[in-house]
Amino acid sequence: MHDFCFTIPYGLLVVSGGIIGYAKKGSTASLAGGLGTGLLLILAGYLSLQAFHKRKNSYFSLILETACAAMLTWVMGQRYMQTSKIMPAGIVAGISVIMTGFYLYKIATGGNHIPAKTE
Repeated sequence: MHDFCFTIPYGLLVVSGGIIGYAKKGSTASLAGGLGTGLLLILAGYLSLQAFHKRKNSYFSLILETACAAMLTWVMGQRYMQTSKIMPAGIVAGISVIMTGFYLYKIATGGNHIPAKTE
């Protein structure tokens, strides 16, 4: 699987979570964090997709995706440890740790594998 296949939906999920947090609790921190991180993830996924169309790897995108997922793992993991609330902190931390592992795997294996051009 290519990183952009998971990054764009993951970014949309983070954006949605920030908007829902703001709508339910009036939390501007949720809105800013969700929109900021989610839009960065969507941008990184888009850049990776564009590089794939050009038959190249975008290591910049992979590093940005990994940094965002690791940051979300740390922040939401800390919040989960303090509050023990599964929703949203535990869920976001769990998804983010899986995504961080996926991105590290993609970096270790050389990024997106570009299929050979057939004529």
